[in-house]
Amino acid sequence: MTPEDTTVVLGIPIPSRSPTFLAVVALHVLVGLVCVIAGALAMLSPKRSGRHPMFGTIYYWGLVVVFLSATGLSVVRWAEDYHLFILGLLALATASVGRAARRQQWHGWARVHITGMGLSYVLLLTAFYVDNGKSLPLWRDLPSIAYWLLPAAVGLPMIVHALVRHPLARN
Repeated sequence: MTPEDTTVVLGIPIPSRSPTFLAVVALHVLVGLVCVIAGALAMLSPKRSGRHPMFGTIYYWGLVVVFLSATGLSVVRWAEDYHLFILGLLALATASVGRAARRQQWHGWARVHITGMGLSYVLLLTAFYVDNGKSLPLWRDLPSIAYWLLPAAVGLPMIVHALVRHPLARN
């Protein structure tokens, strides 16, 4: 990547000057932020009708858009970004399983729902840090393996805590 091929936004290098690529990146970032916020609000909301399913639905469909935009961006730069496609695919797959478990009331649906949605959020954050950690304050001082492991190190204990705490997940 040469300076002629790069656009820098808020200190983060974007490996293109193509207006189409940059527009897709802008959509990807905007919807990714919506996912992070909606996912956090769904996790923190009481688990009943209202806020939790509303924010969960926003999270899920935002994740679909993030996956589609990540797919397009990855295809253009496959050699550099195929791992981001894989993380996005795993995030969408785990969210889809978690969502289906709840909507179809599978046996043990609460455990599958909590695990699937929680893992999708961890994978979403992992992809963000793997792609951008080297450009972020504090994160840039960490070894690159931290971008892969820290989201799981924080998120997995939270998922386990939710599984232990939620009354429907204990059955």
